[in-house]
Order: sequence, then structure tokens, then C-alpha cells
Amino acid sequence: MISKAFQNIITQMTDVYPKKFGIIDSHGLILASNGSEPSDEAVEAIVYAASNNDKLLFKEGYTIRSMSAKPHTEYIVYVEGTDEISKLCCNSIVVTANNVRHYYDEKYDKNNFMQNIIFDNLLPFDLHQKARELHVDIDMPRAVFYIKVLESVENGIFDVLRNMFPDKEKDFVINIDANNIVLIKELKEIETSEKLEETAQAIVDTISAETMLTVSVGLSTVALNIDQINNAYKEAQVALEVGKVFDEEKYILNYDSLGIGRLIYQLPIKLCELFLQEVFKKGDISTLDEETILTINKFFENDLNVSETSRQLFVHRNTLVYRLEKIYKLTGLDLRKFDQAIVFKVAMMVHKYLESNSMKI
Repeated sequence: MISKAFQNIITQMTDVYPKKFGIIDSHGLILASNGSEPSDEAVEAIVYAASNNDKLLFKEGYTIRSMSAKPHTEYIVYVEGTDEISKLCCNSIVVTANNVRHYYDEKYDKNNFMQNIIFDNLLPFDLHQKARELHVDIDMPRAVFYIKVLESVENGIFDVLRNMFPDKEKDFVINIDANNIVLIKELKEIETSEKLEETAQAIVDTISAETMLTVSVGLSTVALNIDQINNAYKEAQVALEVGKVFDEEKYILNYDSLGIGRLIYQLPIKLCELFLQEVFKKGDISTLDEETILTINKFFENDLNVSETSRQLFVHRNTLVYRLEKIYKLTGLDLRKFDQAIVFKVAMMVHKYLESNSMKI
């Protein structure tokens, strides 16, 4: 349908500019033209030159310009010649075609519709009405994957994800910016967390293999209907934020598996500070050195087992007992006692949360 709208523009512009021109998509398909078309070689060169560049360019004897390079190039205008009239014609078509395209996206584009849902731009009544107009299944289960690129990049990973999930009628890839992309994936049935994590792992592995970039993926619970997609999007965001604080070594963060970290993340800062003051009456947790922190973490990993912890730390049992006594004198908490160990573990997480200074959602 968009090609028909573009052809109408080209036909009308033909009466204004005495040039041969048209519009090409990013795959080299000529969607609209008013006469002779560039050769296959010229089209390939035009698409390559205009990719991810929205400036006016000259290629193969044509004036060309991408209609938009953000988040990626979809359509390119070409005009025969490189003179001033060609430049004016090319810019005019770009402006006019972009206006039509925006109208088309608002009215017919499902991806734009899903973007409005996650950004909470639709009222519940409008949401259902628009879904029916676009033939989007209201009660189909879906999951939200929030993909964050951990390095600073110029060109994003949109194309990689679009190739992984090519069905534009069911799977929606929404570009937030070069480092953040959201995938709303339709599910044939309600899938388990393990199954969704397999999909997330495939995303991490494929992006790493094709772009050499490292990404983290925040994973929502399953949205049972279209009304729950916005909440699922927020869950995926929270999963990334909480994981950044408490599970730095993980690249797949599942909202269903955040545990106590999610609870701590939702607590007011002041309440967390008061909790630490109450727990550590003798001394602050920040006074513990790296060796002591390593000992504590290993002790927790081994379920408060002194013998196994000393073996893994390559220290004598008495040395470990001495370190635990030292911790007790500094903090007033005996980690060999289960109740006090739990309090200490939570306090460590609260302290880490306060140190992170992460922005709360």
C-alpha cells in the first residue's frame, strides 16, 4: 500500500520537475518511478551509498537521499542528474514522501502501533479499536525482550534482530536508539521461563557472532493479551536495571527470577539507609576489605559450611573461623548463625543497591 502512495507522489511531481526520478527500498526494489529506471548495478550502488546516511549524495549520475536513516534506511529517493534542479527535486520528494509515510505509519503500520503501546500513548478503548483496524490479535500471548548494547556504537543491531525475527505481522522490532531495542515476540502458546530464556540466549549469541557486540537482554513474563504488553515492557526494563545492580555477570535477566533484588530495588532510598544503620550498629559494611568480602561471598555460596568454604579458599579451617570472628566484631553479626546470615546477605544487597546510584524506573 505504501508503494501506491509513493507512486501518486511521483506522478504528481512529474508535472513539476522535468527529470526522471523514483523511490527505492533498502533491498533495491524500485517502489515508484516516472520513467526509465537505474540499472541493477546503479541501484545497488545507490542503496549502499545511502544506507544509514540522510544527507544529499551523488552516485552513478543520480542525486540521491535517504528518506530517513533512523533507526535504519528504509526508502531512498533518486533523481536523474546532479544539477541544482535535481537537488531541489530530490529534497522536495523526500519531504513530501516522508509526510505521506508518517501518515501511513500512524494509520496502517503495526510496528508503530506496538511502539505506541509500550510508550503508553494509547487509551484502553483506542487500543482495542486500533488493534481491530490493523487485524492485530488482542488475546495472543506475547513476550517482551529488552536488548541493550553494552558498548557505544554508531550503527545498531536492528537489522540483525529483524533478520532473526522476519515476520513483521507477528514479531515487532522497535528501535529506541542505537543501544536499545525492544522485541515484542508473538508466542504460539504460553511458554515457560526456560523456553523464553533460550530465545534470549539465541539473541545474545547471534548478535555476538554477527556484530562482535555484547548485549544484555531483559525478559518479561508472558503478556496474555494486548492490554498487558505495556506492563511486560516495564518488567523487561526492570529486569535489566535490577540485573545491572545485583547480577552484573549475567547477560540474560529474567523478571521472573530476580528474587529479593526486585524487592530491594522497589524500596525508597531513605528506608534502605535506615535499614543499614539499624543492622550495622557497630561498624559500616564499607569498612570490610576485599579479602573479607570474598570470604563472606564464598561462605554464602557454600551454604554456611565452614569446612567446604575453607577448602575452596585454600585456607585452614581455623583461619576461616578467625575471619568470621573478625566480621562479628566489626559488624555485630555472626554469619555462622542462619538468621544473622540472612540479615547480613540482605544488607549487602541493600548496600550494593545504594552504591549503584541507578535510575529507578
